Amino acid sequence: MNSKIAPCGRAAWQSLILLIVALFCASTVLAQTPQPATPPKQAPAPPKPSPSVPKQAPAANEKPAEQADLPSAQSIIDRHIKASGGRAAILAHKSTHVVGTISMPATGISGPMEVYTAAPDKSFVKINLGGLGEILEGFDGTYGWALQPMMGPMLKQGKELAEKKFDSDFYGDLHQAERYASMKTIEKTTFDGRPCYKVSLVRKEGGEDIEYFDAATGLRAGTIQTRESPMGSFTATQVISEYKSFGGTLVPTSAKLTTMNVEQVIKFTSVEFDNVPPSTFDLPAQIKALIK
Repeated sequence: MNSKIAPCGRAAWQSLILLIVALFCASTVLAQTPQPATPPKQAPAPPKPSPSVPKQAPAANEKPAEQADLPSAQSIIDRHIKASGGRAAILAHKSTHVVGTISMPATGISGPMEVYTAAPDKSFVKINLGGLGEILEGFDGTYGWALQPMMGPMLKQGKELAEKKFDSDFYGDLHQAERYASMKTIEKTTFDGRPCYKVSLVRKEGGEDIEYFDAATGLRAGTIQTRESPMGSFTATQVISEYKSFGGTLVPTSAKLTTMNVEQVIKFTSVEFDNVPPSTFDLPAQIKALIK
């Protein structure tokens, strides 16, 4: 196995590690973590009186001054792809094997993880969290599934399955237009202390992903995404950092994910390309038993 992250197309591992691994691990761990009691609802504040002089609405064809010069969402995405290696590098690979670690600093829980992906849309994740055991999760192109000690074998259904297929797209980092109902630059704002462009990506099957791109470098700085899980839907904020150059390609080597006020830290240590056997994505016997 390669001892370092090599030049590559990053869609196959970045989107899966930052979303599928982190969100699945979050739902698994948080299912066993006591949550603080919901505070009592406060009575709504009385409405403020209207100002004596109403604001003048802009003309129908007039953009607010601060939004007038925003670049298009497509140009922002294209700049990110170019800055991190280019479309040719992404399309050059057919499978990826990633090794890393995941930890929850507040609880002291940590462990190794491996992520396997293959074109067009296969994935397999293996995480071993201290004290919780081995967590397995995958998508073979048809069936999405999970296998973990606390909840046993599970098949993904409905919206959760559709999201799994979407997230398993090996070339998802290209943001192919046919995958989205709309792609729009919302604003230039601050994210993780950096000036960033905020881009809205509305998926064709429903749901919106928010991505932030560093205004200075063009590289993706993070995301805000909502997904389904065995616990129901929840939203996670991901901060991507520590981009490093490997063979002329910039890749992030660290990510922090926060959901339900719990932070996870993911570190990437090695990546190997085009050496994943097809049998890696075979369904476990416990999952096959669920299929009728």
